[in-house]
Amino acid sequence: MKTFLLNSALLTIALSLSALGGPISTPALAAETPPAATPVDVDPALWVVKDADTTIYLFGTVHILKPGMGWFDEAVKDAFDKSDRLILEIVEPDAAMTQKLFAKYGLDQNGKTLSSKMTAEEKAIFAKAMEKVGLPAAAFEPFDPWAAAVTMQVVGLQKGGYDTNSGVETQLTAAAKAANKPIGAVETMEGQLAIFDGLSQETQVKFLVESATAVDDMALSMDNMVALWAKPDPDGLAQVMNEGLTDPKLHAALLTNRNANWAVWIDKQLEKPGTTFMAVGAGHLAGTTSVQHLLTAYGIKA
Repeated sequence: MKTFLLNSALLTIALSLSALGGPISTPALAAETPPAATPVDVDPALWVVKDADTTIYLFGTVHILKPGMGWFDEAVKDAFDKSDRLILEIVEPDAAMTQKLFAKYGLDQNGKTLSSKMTAEEKAIFAKAMEKVGLPAAAFEPFDPWAAAVTMQVVGLQKGGYDTNSGVETQLTAAAKAANKPIGAVETMEGQLAIFDGLSQETQVKFLVESATAVDDMALSMDNMVALWAKPDPDGLAQVMNEGLTDPKLHAALLTNRNANWAVWIDKQLEKPGTTFMAVGAGHLAGTTSVQHLLTAYGIKA
């Protein structure tokens, strides 16, 4: 399912995996070191919301990228340098808390195995996909379906040359710390994991099977979305995401509801003087349910 690759939960799970080797205990989860790449200059979209004494820059991120993409320059870097603080979707908790949260939301609390939630046909599709990404399917028996799906995606992308350390948030966080800028967030890791955990078993299994079915095209699909982000082509990105996210419940849970919450947050922040650089998943800034579109209900134009 292509859309999830741009969702902020991907970063959450990637961070979980780096702290967790625990639940799976396999070296296959260690991030592979991508080969050095020639820097490529790209110019992702940047929006601004402002009034007399408040400016909020809106920047769409990709949470996992191939090394060598030169996006942190020109207008984006200028906006970041002008900002008093950085606002992300989440601020990463420490490793112990990450591990605790993943155990709470990513593992089945009733001891029901992953394979028992799937049909024979679905189990075969899952096992074949896990073999392709080099992960032992049996080790995922304690996992909820959504957690197995996102883990598969992260590892598959790593094998396709993507690197969590090259993600936009990782670089922005490092730059903010170097400049002593405060770092805040509009959500928490627990809240993001709870969104996935709150999906019905049927929806989770569907997500897992669709992810497994698309495993061969995973890196190519991500390449296409990154290209649209880099152009920039927000409308094209929205179209690809809508094609990949056809379940209205998933669309509401992962995009629309959260975008609405962030629009409220921005509206309230305009009451406070200062300049903010707000970086959230690019999928949240594309399409008819984007943050910018929902801001119009408050009379705010981005």
